[in-house]
Order: sequence, then structure tokens, then C-alpha cells
Amino acid sequence: MYRIERDRTRFREIVRGKLRQDLRRYLSTSELLGRRGEHTVSIPIPQIELPRFHFGENKKGGVGQGPGEKGEPMGGEPKEGDGAGAAGEGEGQHILEVEVELEELAEMLGKELELPDIQPRGDKQLLAEGGRFTGVRSHGPKSLRHFRRTFKNALRRTIASGEWDPADPRVVPVADDERFRMQKSCPQPDSSAVIFHMMDVSGSMGREQKDIVRIKAFWIDTWLRSQYKNLEVVYIVHDAVAKVVDQDAFFHLRESGGTKISSAYELVLQLVLDKYRPEDWNIYPFHYSDGDNWSARDTERCVAILRDELLPRVNQFCYGQVKSAYGSGQFKKDLDQALEGQERLVTAAINDREGIPEAIRSFLGKGR
Repeated sequence: MYRIERDRTRFREIVRGKLRQDLRRYLSTSELLGRRGEHTVSIPIPQIELPRFHFGENKKGGVGQGPGEKGEPMGGEPKEGDGAGAAGEGEGQHILEVEVELEELAEMLGKELELPDIQPRGDKQLLAEGGRFTGVRSHGPKSLRHFRRTFKNALRRTIASGEWDPADPRVVPVADDERFRMQKSCPQPDSSAVIFHMMDVSGSMGREQKDIVRIKAFWIDTWLRSQYKNLEVVYIVHDAVAKVVDQDAFFHLRESGGTKISSAYELVLQLVLDKYRPEDWNIYPFHYSDGDNWSARDTERCVAILRDELLPRVNQFCYGQVKSAYGSGQFKKDLDQALEGQERLVTAAINDREGIPEAIRSFLGKGR
């Protein structure tokens, strides 16, 4: 290994150590959300010292000698607008941004929160091209010609036809003798999962509550993507009516209507029945609200949908109640009381950002 590779490996280990050390802080902030790419996330690491030159006093003559005092700016007096504020005397903070694979970030999350690997439900067998060339066929490109098989066929034909001459052991393959390597299609297990992120966007859900939901959704998605090859995410917002939206609208839409939670549960149930059948999909609905519902009758409707329709079909249903100045928090109490003992229902109360890691652990810690 070249020295530069050793240095690079050592640097990555230092970075990983800093990320593990500060992971709890990242779990509670939105610092990473704007830096996420398709496969990587850019993470700022503010406490790594970068190598830099230190200049001493130049006691000898040479370049830079001439009129003027030490510290005097070159080119005369500074022009108006060249800078603002007084000069500081403290050392600046050195911030380094490094790109980390989302899969690697999920591994750190699993170790930090002690999350078990998920045993997928609803696996399906798919014919997938891949692997080694283990088959043989009678036609194909010359680059895949199987020399040994071709020669054996030609030798058999030569001997069977009486053309074999021990004094002149010459074997000339013809087109019918040729055999070619073939890549076989073989059934491979492939697990697919769908996440339903549902959020109350009524007037009682403020910006802070939505930020908490956004942070939780990022880490939940990161972990589940490391567990499934094929993952789809569906975003649903609701006030009195539920609808499917894109990711940007999910985190920025703000309504002022009332709250009818059953509308979101009915929409999820319809999508499960029409598109995401539990025989083929691992289903993870996550619902975020401040705990207010418009009536006790609608709460009873929600409980009935969960108990009779959704819970039998999903891997796990998670309800996260975000504390709000305007929310009563009653919905979580109603769910816990009405559906006590349901293993596939997990509820968590998030009072502030510091409660995000424990809520994530509650949601993902059962390995379903």
C-alpha cells in the first residue's frame, strides 16, 4: 500500500471516530438535511485540526523589504467598503466537510442506538440476471466461446466419422461443434419496503414541530434504506382532508384547518389495498401529530382502522406525538388505552429535539 493510501485510510478512521463521537448531536439537529445527496451526505466536522504553515520572523533581507511598518496594508489606505467590523484576535474554528456514504451512516446509527437488523416480511422471488457464467449453449459471441467444450465436441465428431488419424492428430471444429458460455437466470430473494410518512399540517403544528418531524424522517429513511434493496417513500399530509404530496411540500406545507386523523389512515389503507400488497411489501406507516383530533368519534374511527385493517397488514405502525403549545396530546393516550398489547403499534412522545434519538430507538428497536 502506498503511503498516501495509508494516510487516507488513517484520516478516514479519524473522521469516523469524530462522527461516532458527535452522532448524538447530529441526531437532534437539522444540520445534515440540506447536504444529503443520492448516496452520500456531507457532514461538517468542526474540531479536526488541519495542518498549516507557521511563519516566523524574517531577520534577513530579501523579498518584502522596503518602506512601511509591519502590519501596514499594501497599496495605501483601505478603501471604504473593503471590510466591516473590528478585527478579532481569537483563533478561527476550522470546519471540514467530508462525504459519508448513507450506508455507512446507517451503520453508525445502528451501533449508537443498538438497533437490530430487520427480518423482512413479504419477500418475493425475482428472476435476476447476475452472477457467474455457469451455463453452456450452442450459439453466442466468439468472446464467450467455451474452448474445452468446443474441442471435445469436435474430437468426438472426428473419431465417430472415421477421420481421426493418429499419425496426424488434427481436430478442426465446425459450427455445430462450438459451445458458448451462458449467464443463467436464477431466482434471487428480493425484499421491498414502503414508508408512509403522515403529518398533521393543521394550524397547531408550527415550524419547530415540523423540523423535529423532518429530522426523524431523515434518520428513519437512512436506516430502512440500509435494510432493504428497494424502498419507496410516500408522503401524506392531512388536516381535515388527507392527500399525497411530494417531499418538499410535506415539510413546508402549512394549513389552517381542523384535524381529522382518520382521513390519513383511510388513505394509507387504500394505498395498501391497491398498490402495496403485504404479500410483496414490508409496510411502515409513521404518523406525526401534536395529539389533537377534531372529535372523540373520529378517534374511535382511527382505532377501528388500526385494529381491524392496518395493524394486521403492516410490519409496524409508529405514532410520534410532537409537543406543541396548542396541542392537547390526547390522541396518544387514546391509542395506548384502546390498543394496549398490540405488538405492531409503537407510540412515542417527543417533547423537544433532545427526545428524537429515543423516539427513533422506540420505532426501530424491535427489528420488525
